[in-house]
Amino acid sequence: MPDSNDLLVIGECVADIVRLPGAAEQVHPGGSPANVAYGLARLGHGVTLLTQLGRDAHGRQIRAHLAGAGVEVRTDGATAPTPSAAVSLDAAGRAAYTFEITWTLGAVALERPPRHVHTGSIAAVMEPGATGVVAAVGSLRTAATVSYDPNVRPELMGDHEAAVRRVESCVALSDVVKASDEDLEWLYPGQAPERVAERWLATGPALVLVTRGGDGALAVLPDGRVPVGAPPVDVADTVGAGDAFMSGTLHALAAHGLLGADGRERLRSVNRGTVTDVLRHAAASAAVTVARAGANPPDAAELAAALGGTGR
Repeated sequence: MPDSNDLLVIGECVADIVRLPGAAEQVHPGGSPANVAYGLARLGHGVTLLTQLGRDAHGRQIRAHLAGAGVEVRTDGATAPTPSAAVSLDAAGRAAYTFEITWTLGAVALERPPRHVHTGSIAAVMEPGATGVVAAVGSLRTAATVSYDPNVRPELMGDHEAAVRRVESCVALSDVVKASDEDLEWLYPGQAPERVAERWLATGPALVLVTRGGDGALAVLPDGRVPVGAPPVDVADTVGAGDAFMSGTLHALAAHGLLGADGRERLRSVNRGTVTDVLRHAAASAAVTVARAGANPPDAAELAAALGGTGR
């Protein structure tokens, strides 16, 4: 069972407007950090999402969606329209995005410090809000472990060299980093993802995870690499797959007592068997998600079933 650690996610909500040939347009609540918060709540964790939502139909839909899973939504009171992304899917269900988004997140007071903080994607690179996000993470990490997913959106990353510097600064603040092979190819063209992960590991994280779609995932540790295969699944689409992998990762790390300031040293000496278990949970969470439309991650019972009844 998940523990009762307080989890804070900082980042954007996005209304994903999915357009398929010959089908009616559908709007799904999305945004990478929001999806992670939703996935964690579905798995039984107490989660707060610090974000921005407009006072519009999309904002109301996303807020209701998150609240329905038990996510506590905190905003800075900004009144900009809710960010949106037009999502086009190819024949294999892979998603491409066109964004309409502003990100100006201001400071929000928290009643108590969280035990773990997650951030990433647009929130950590788009100004003027990104500077505040990174500052908030930096101030919280003395009492909390930190996870980060760059979840690269090339259209929104701006100057490439500046984007790489910003991503690397977030990596250095983090205990756990997850990136896809596509993220790493954009950031470091032509470089092997495993080598990039090893280089990132040397800058501060205890654990760097690389997802490889249908080829599974890889964890990079100080003493080597731990691979896991992708469970066989009929893919509906890949929307939210990486976010489900992230929420599954944090769920398993929490179950192993590896989150929070008191879990940081244990995380830094984690053994390969535990990492394999974490990867299995993460991969199963992603597999459930890609088998159905939209960013629809599993609840605890669905994840346990996907693991053959061995989930926590």
